Amino acid sequence: MRWDVTTWAVVALALMAAETLAPGAFMLWMGFAAAAVFLAVLLVPGIPVLAQVAAFVVLSFVSIQIYRRWFRKGARQSDRPLLNRRAEQNIGAVAPLDQAIAGGRGRIKLGDAFWAVEGPDLPAGTPVRVIAVDGMVLKVQEA
Repeated sequence: MRWDVTTWAVVALALMAAETLAPGAFMLWMGFAAAAVFLAVLLVPGIPVLAQVAAFVVLSFVSIQIYRRWFRKGARQSDRPLLNRRAEQNIGAVAPLDQAIAGGRGRIKLGDAFWAVEGPDLPAGTPVRVIAVDGMVLKVQEA
């Protein structure tokens, strides 16, 4: 067996196997590109190594674009889109200020966590409504 044929077979199998360790459908498509180069090298002996690598790069790019355009867009939508976006889950919540807003910054307690807030200056104890999120800072207005 020729070394280039064996090498591309191993690369294709390794990329496809790596997909099981780091799922995301990225390496799978590169594995398909390596498999295509494997078949080309197997069927047409004498292809220069530089041409093989160039074909692999081009086929990898094309196959990933095919995945992104036709397969990825059909991904299932989550029934809980805010699951890992904890700050955004608080939009609309009303709570009393734990610490007065002075100079535009204060603090409230929502659930078991304290949150930094920004809004108009208000005394402690004033009920406020969360209207937006900026990173981990909640934007509030008087409720």
